Amino acid sequence: MALQETPNLPRIVIIGGGFGGLQVARQLRKQNCEVFLIDRNNYHTFQPLLYQVATGGLEPDSIAFPLRKIFINQHNLTFRVAEVGLINTAEKFLETSIGPITYDYLVIATGSTTNFFGNKSIEHFSMPMKSIPEAINLRSLILQNMEDALLEINKDHRDAFMTFVIVGGGPTGVEMAGALSELKNHVLPKDYPELDLSHMKIYLIESSDILAAMSEKSTEDAKRDLTKMGVDILLHKRVVSYDGDFVHLNDGQVLEAENVIWSAGVMGDLMPGLPPEAVAKSNRIVVDSFNRVAGTSTIFAIGDIASMITDKYPTGIPGVAPAAMQQGKHLGKNLILSLKNQEMKPFVYFDKGTMATIGRNQAVVDFRKFHLNGILAWYTWMFVHLFFLVGFRNRLIVFINWIYNYFSYDRGARVIIRRFNRTKMVEEPATVVDIAAVPLAAGKIAKELNRVAKIAEKPITMA
Repeated sequence: MALQETPNLPRIVIIGGGFGGLQVARQLRKQNCEVFLIDRNNYHTFQPLLYQVATGGLEPDSIAFPLRKIFINQHNLTFRVAEVGLINTAEKFLETSIGPITYDYLVIATGSTTNFFGNKSIEHFSMPMKSIPEAINLRSLILQNMEDALLEINKDHRDAFMTFVIVGGGPTGVEMAGALSELKNHVLPKDYPELDLSHMKIYLIESSDILAAMSEKSTEDAKRDLTKMGVDILLHKRVVSYDGDFVHLNDGQVLEAENVIWSAGVMGDLMPGLPPEAVAKSNRIVVDSFNRVAGTSTIFAIGDIASMITDKYPTGIPGVAPAAMQQGKHLGKNLILSLKNQEMKPFVYFDKGTMATIGRNQAVVDFRKFHLNGILAWYTWMFVHLFFLVGFRNRLIVFINWIYNYFSYDRGARVIIRRFNRTKMVEEPATVVDIAAVPLAAGKIAKELNRVAKIAEKPITMA
């Protein structure tokens, strides 16, 4: 059904095809209204498995599903690939890359993006992992640095190519640390027999404690398992700077590493135009119990970008996929009530539990007062993630990949599809050589000059 064919129907515009946005659209599939879904990509991303794409366990298309295919039979929905530049709340339209789009109801489900807390050098040199392109870039960087380690003559520099610093001890950081450890122990020794992988270091840095949102038992189990797997856990420490070579911590410790993965925080993926009272800390949108944006009557926000404060959740309902899905389903029903001029119902979050996988046969699961760890928790984690994947094909491919990886101690997607090249920072000191301007054959000499220049500018004490 084309939008122009139904000009008199109420139009509900949804920004974002993530977990929450999909649920809203699905709830409206039988309603007499226009549903207009906008996303910057033409696919839905299953973000909980991005770390497996980054470490070669899965191919990107196994955790992505075309949005048009999801809604192929929903005839009241139109999908467009577009970027939203501004929300005009007074005249009820969006300024987008494909022109203005009017709305009667607006649902903001744009999710979150990486929060670097204003540190431009960390933002430039570290690797985030919130999208499929970022996961592919990280996979390329990991493999490129292993290849560079083979060619490096200087031992310290060679070890830096094999040093991984993961900043942030939430589920993403813990799962990434476990996946890298499995690469080190089972996969990379076969691919790079010339390298002494006992020099490969994996650091997990957290300013409080890992898995702080989970139970104390889960935290202790995760720390024990990660330590056994060879991960160095640095607690109650913060990264204050990273220049592409050296990671500086707040206690003065310095780590030389070519691989820094940033999972220390998120912020709302916000666009301008909302009332000032609607924007909270970390660009999250203040909403009431109906997910209605503060200062508005027909704009709603759900998922990671929404900040719903309750007595039970004084800092806001957790920004996790189950919460976004529950909010999306509930909001869809509320929009139907509103279309019928009936009173909407407040949202109540039902916590279905929290889980994180650590490695082969190792995971932790919290559900209310119950705690699981070890192989039973691992099976639970796999079942839940397979269940929530979109599309039978994706579930089948992921399941087959997991079986293959488990029995072969291998990961099949260790390919550099496109090389990752980090651009030079504009603010870079003049004493540092611009490697991009040096012929490829002299690249290593230029990199060494860069390193010497940085050391000369600020002496350090190596950890």
